[in-house]
Amino acid sequence: MRKDDYNKLSSYVRNNLDLTSEVDEKKLRELIISGMENITKESYLSLADKEELSLRVYNSILKLDLLQEFIDDPDISEVMINGYDNIYYEKKGVIHRSDKTFESKEKLEDVVQRIVAGCNKSVNETYPIADARLADGSRVNIVLYPIALNGPIVTIRRFGKHVLTMEDMVDMEIVSKDVADFLNRLIVAGYNMVISGGTSSGKTTLLNALSNYIPRDERIITIEDNAELRIIGVDNLVTLETRRQLYDESRDITIRDLIKTALRMRPDRIIVGECRGAEAFDMLQAMNTGHDGSLTTAHANSAKDMLLRLEAMVLMAVDLPIDAIRRQIASAVDIVVHLERLPDRSRRITQISEIVGLEKGEIIMNELFNLESENGRYEIKRKGNLIHKEKLQRRGVFDTGLQKV
Repeated sequence: MRKDDYNKLSSYVRNNLDLTSEVDEKKLRELIISGMENITKESYLSLADKEELSLRVYNSILKLDLLQEFIDDPDISEVMINGYDNIYYEKKGVIHRSDKTFESKEKLEDVVQRIVAGCNKSVNETYPIADARLADGSRVNIVLYPIALNGPIVTIRRFGKHVLTMEDMVDMEIVSKDVADFLNRLIVAGYNMVISGGTSSGKTTLLNALSNYIPRDERIITIEDNAELRIIGVDNLVTLETRRQLYDESRDITIRDLIKTALRMRPDRIIVGECRGAEAFDMLQAMNTGHDGSLTTAHANSAKDMLLRLEAMVLMAVDLPIDAIRRQIASAVDIVVHLERLPDRSRRITQISEIVGLEKGEIIMNELFNLESENGRYEIKRKGNLIHKEKLQRRGVFDTGLQKV
């Protein structure tokens, strides 16, 4: 597709289309066809070029311009835009550089504004960083100039249309059948759980899958920066989302605000999409005040590192002695599930640990499962048995034979 042909068709359509009101899709398609006829009178275009050119102009007016082609490809899991003329994407685990570019920085900025407007948010030079989501639930992070010198920078994490279940994750070897059954029992019994891992390790996907083990008669409140969780099978579900200041008279609504509000909404469980800072203190408070079975995710390099991250995040909220913080963590969190993205690009649960308690001021962990490599194959193996079984016993859940509730 030649850039000159695109400019001619785009100009023809825009000059003959009323852009001051809602665009009539039928009228748009008619103009694209007539404009294409004019172009082909001057130069030859293959059928593939015609289709690409028509789609690009259509997307530039009704959808997200060039970006729409990446969004419509089900095999693309991540899109990374480093300025209008430098685009990368991840497809089937491999990162590629695209040969396509936006027309200009201004065109990319226009797409950015469409994205944030679609979820009632804003981004500009005063507030140059924003998180948003697309209509299909994809997560979007935006950084503008002057923070990003070669901006706009747009990073999009795609989520498949099909919500992965634990059965799917077993088939994909992210987790073994034994581990899936074990986690099923823990969720049903109401163990508080933190899912840790690095970027793109599968934390949100696992959180979604585990939430489907929650008994259907419970009231669940989810709290996220951008609503990404897709919990199915729970009718009594409340979804809360943060808000950044849009106008002078408004104020930020943070995850901390939403956790405090959720505690007044009679939840059985609270699910926080991700703890990144001071909200970890409020999450621990919720876990410690009768909301068994609450779940969250956080970035960490291992299950043990997750505890250090929690300590640091709590210190962002309150000035407490480390011993007091560790008592809070040991009392609130029952299980840490850690995921990693392995050298073969697969995502796996690599470690599951139980928090046993405190000993000489240190949090003691009981390793339950660990991923091992033998002859190039990975296998997660049982390392220990659950020590604290009170919640299992209280809810009538036993070590074997549990069926999904």
